[in-house]
Amino acid sequence: MQNVDLKHAYRLLNHGPTVLVGSAHNGRSNVMAAAWAMPLDFDTPKIAVVIDKSTLTRELVDASGVLSLCVPCVAMKDLVMAAGGMSGKNHTDKLTRCHITTQPAPQTGVPLVEGSIAQMECRVLPATAHVAGPHDLILAEVIGAWADERVFSDGRWHFEDAPAELRSLHHVAGGHFYAIGEPVRALPVVNA
Repeated sequence: MQNVDLKHAYRLLNHGPTVLVGSAHNGRSNVMAAAWAMPLDFDTPKIAVVIDKSTLTRELVDASGVLSLCVPCVAMKDLVMAAGGMSGKNHTDKLTRCHITTQPAPQTGVPLVEGSIAQMECRVLPATAHVAGPHDLILAEVIGAWADERVFSDGRWHFEDAPAELRSLHHVAGGHFYAIGEPVRALPVVNA
């Protein structure tokens, strides 16, 4: 994994991938799958992610004020389904059962999922208190970002040059995913 300039961190989510949300507090860790995550700003990078208030992840995020967003790839599809289908509240050994390996993020210790093609370490923004309760929407600032240089370099994704198993997953409902497709090149805009 290579460091990603924070000014480019929003680009890790700009294409709408499914994410794995990592959380930790008081010796307990969890990872869940989420389809609703997006960039909000690029200077200071901010993200939004929907995390239901009934989940262990939400409980840990609310208690710690930190989370991670990791972008899984096609090779991780079974792990994503397992993480999304098993509750950490009901299974204290969820990470082991789902074959999820993590490493602690450098600033906060929140779990970063190994094998992901991008990882972001985030700190929850105070504004979250106004929207999280009624809407389950978490707003956070990205404080660290990394990406797999085989698919992300020079501030952008390069899926066209990588093996198919390194493409990002996109959830379309009911446990069905698509992988990111082929690039489409547009003509440059000419000012008149």
